[in-house]
Amino acid sequence: MTFDFDKVIDRRGTNCLKYDFAVERGRKEDILPLWVADMDFQTAPGIQERLRAAVDHGIFGYSDGKADYFAAVSSWYREKFGWETKEEWLIKTPGVVFALATAVRAFTEKGDRVLIQQPVYYPFSEVIRDNGRVLINSPLKQVNGRYEMDFEDMERKITENQVKLFLLCSPHNPVGRVWTEEELKKAGELCVKHGVLVVSDEIHSDFTYPGVAHHVFAGLSPEFARISVTCTAPSKTFNIAGLQVSNIFIPDPELRARFQKAVDAVGYSQVNLLGLLACQAAYETGEEWLSAVKEYIYGNLCFLREYLKENLPEIRLVEPEGTYLVWLDFGALGLTEEQRQELIEEKAGLWLDSGAMFGPDGEGFERVNIACPRETLQKALDQLAAAVRNC
Repeated sequence: MTFDFDKVIDRRGTNCLKYDFAVERGRKEDILPLWVADMDFQTAPGIQERLRAAVDHGIFGYSDGKADYFAAVSSWYREKFGWETKEEWLIKTPGVVFALATAVRAFTEKGDRVLIQQPVYYPFSEVIRDNGRVLINSPLKQVNGRYEMDFEDMERKITENQVKLFLLCSPHNPVGRVWTEEELKKAGELCVKHGVLVVSDEIHSDFTYPGVAHHVFAGLSPEFARISVTCTAPSKTFNIAGLQVSNIFIPDPELRARFQKAVDAVGYSQVNLLGLLACQAAYETGEEWLSAVKEYIYGNLCFLREYLKENLPEIRLVEPEGTYLVWLDFGALGLTEEQRQELIEEKAGLWLDSGAMFGPDGEGFERVNIACPRETLQKALDQLAAAVRNC
């Protein structure tokens, strides 16, 4: 089967955040968006077919997944990552951010300290602060342009602040690191040593680049499994975020009961029918499409790398190991945050994600979504290059 990822599909007028809410969010209507993390590609054919059949059936009542749903999810993680799961570990939620917030409420009290590693996906800080917990940041450090965990700082922050919970981003959004087995083990050993629970956001696990492997944190040791909540979803992988389904695995029965109680407390029960169908279809039929889209996006990354080298050497690509989000360092331009946003939005006509939203350690950077037709990516880069040349 062949897939045409070069086809530019008009998403305007579909109520998508990326294209239809620029004015509502303070941007110009014709701005070119490469911000929010969804793709400009149609999802896998097998998913579309399953959804069409459901629409043709025409009844959308209360639904849930049965044994074949779990079989599809568990087989995917067994075959892709060598991780064996059990059906009783699974709790379905409408999204990973919902699960992060639920975990914060389930495993900590107001005033407790929760650790994150900035610059990191901005809802991490939101679910901590919005629930009355205290954010403790152990910033990632750059070593020869590559981000690494600072284990000494991490342990110091844990002990000094009596940290109860660690929100791990793996693979990391926005810096694109795919943590090695050794790195994850070091982090896990610190958490076991100091009694810290780990909520591992692994939503980008399927998007690693050639030669790089993702490791499920909970699968590295029985001790890690006992202290962890693993957040997974097909949404980034198969571009179905709007269908709102995530699969949360919690091996420890006590932690699982506490998490389920927190879900029940907000009055949430079954995820939506179309999300269930799409998830199962994705894991049963989507492998060929995923391989093709990953190859195309890797081509976009290579194109971006060469374009910057030839046309925008002032902007440094932080080489990603995973995700379809790239982290660009604009620091050499010497602009303030306000000046950089004026350059990008007003002069280049682009809507990107300012690095500042990922924490103070992200200032001077921009996150760019490259899951789009190459024509769109080149247009955006051409606009940026013209703006930089004229600034």
